[in-house]
Amino acid sequence: MGAVDESPPVLPVRRSRYQRTGRHSSPHQLSLPPEAPALVMAVPGEASAASAAVVEAIADSAAASCPGIGVHAGYLAGTSQPLTEVLEDLARQPGMAWAVVVPLLTAPHPQVDAELAKVASVAPVEALIASHLGPHPMLAEALHVRLAEAGLARSARVGRLSIVSEADGFIVAASGGAEAVQAAGVAAVLLASRLALPVAQACLDDPASVAEAADRLRAARVRRVALAPCIIGPEFPAQALEAVAAEVGAVCAAPLGGHPTIGRLVAMRYGAALEDPRLAELAR
Repeated sequence: MGAVDESPPVLPVRRSRYQRTGRHSSPHQLSLPPEAPALVMAVPGEASAASAAVVEAIADSAAASCPGIGVHAGYLAGTSQPLTEVLEDLARQPGMAWAVVVPLLTAPHPQVDAELAKVASVAPVEALIASHLGPHPMLAEALHVRLAEAGLARSARVGRLSIVSEADGFIVAASGGAEAVQAAGVAAVLLASRLALPVAQACLDDPASVAEAADRLRAARVRRVALAPCIIGPEFPAQALEAVAAEVGAVCAAPLGGHPTIGRLVAMRYGAALEDPRLAELAR
């Protein structure tokens, strides 16, 4: 039997076909001019089957919020679907002089940000790098959903019913260092408000940070600690995430992944970039 091809599928360009109007229109849809630039998602790490599924789901959600705009994705490492080639392909399209690049990161990440800036600086199209997806209240909503899906927190629909596997304290952990921990802190405060339970923040890249957060929660009489990864997924290896959780004896929810909120945030960062004064300079 021949070898199985495990390479990630090539992501198609996502383009919304129409914009709904009236009472059924989406509040997340942007009103965009015909000359609006392409939206390019910069994905940390290398392409894989798992990351491709996540990116495709995010692209679908972002395209629904950006009627008529092509949504592209490129990776910052590896040889499959590199961001450099995505930007080169855009440069060959008639009238495509610039693009808005949205990093698929919930918070600043020095290494990834530096690589993205390097790629953008040599791109054949003018590339404006948008803001990271967080901090933003919608991230707390997505974290809550992931915890509820794992049976670690009540969802709004569960109401007063008790779930035996629920945790009673949570660590919101981001990847990227001190600034990422600050962004995770915002999500932690909002998640604590939603759950009415103790929540601490930590840095996934620093096991000591996660251990300290777990100790703080247990000092507050938390019996069962759950890890809520405030990451998309491709920026942090799945095996490393499991190891971090196991090290502190915490159960772990899934990363935010392709939750629809992430695609909406991508669209929102794209829309905010269109208002950047620098874009007017690029478009001249």
